[in-house]
Amino acid sequence: MRAVRRGKELSQKELGAKVGVRGPTVARWESGEEFPKGEKLPGIASALGQDLDVLFPYDGPVDLQLLRCDAGLSVAQASEAINASRVPLSNAESGRRRLQDAYVGPLSRAYGVTAEELLAAQDVSFGLRRARPPREARPSAPRTVGEKINYLLEHGYAGRTPPSNEQIAQAVNEHSGTTHMTADDIATLRSGAPTTASGAVRAGLAHALQVDIALFQDDAELSPAAGEFLEAIRFLGSIHQGQILGLAARGNQAGLSADMMAKINEVVGELKNKLPGEQSEQ
Repeated sequence: MRAVRRGKELSQKELGAKVGVRGPTVARWESGEEFPKGEKLPGIASALGQDLDVLFPYDGPVDLQLLRCDAGLSVAQASEAINASRVPLSNAESGRRRLQDAYVGPLSRAYGVTAEELLAAQDVSFGLRRARPPREARPSAPRTVGEKINYLLEHGYAGRTPPSNEQIAQAVNEHSGTTHMTADDIATLRSGAPTTASGAVRAGLAHALQVDIALFQDDAELSPAAGEFLEAIRFLGSIHQGQILGLAARGNQAGLSADMMAKINEVVGELKNKLPGEQSEQ
């Protein structure tokens, strides 16, 4: 959001005026100190000339709250559409009591969706979500040092060329101050051939691939889903410390999926070289 705003040559005060808040509020959004209310997101995207799903990615099932926020409506405004107090809508969004039939038509029109889509979203609000794929259908978690190297090289360099075996070996040796590894040694690790990696080598690999050293420990905890965990670590490692203070997606409160992390990695790869350095806001 900050990168797009600066690209549009808008100050925080100017963006705030377009979406009905003050400049300091925009500053707190961009620093991660607080997040915009969901109903503000469409207005922010419009003010910046961006598609809502591009600026604020969507990841997860569509529930009633998401429909309302994507329509740019507060609970009070949506309640006016059904000529009722906030209680019926709040109860439905929190999964306590379903909407009366008389509310379905007016609310679906206010949200710009069909009655069937509104009712499906209501089911989600009441916990009736599609089951996740069985565990055996999900990709196996990278476990060995070599598997982790391969995974990071495959998924962590969207828009950029990953380092070669020779470059990784050089970075490992520079980090340790001695000649521990050659390009052939890295290739052997990546091939899965039986071998061991010393603590110095693991620390060097973490430095070379910009991840935490704990990732290369044999007993590293990668639950609940190793793929998402590795992707998230690589993403965070690719950003300067302090650059990213919060990460979320519309429709997902439990953590981002591997597909969404890959999408965000791609966007970050495009923006990283374009993002201006820190500068005072006017």
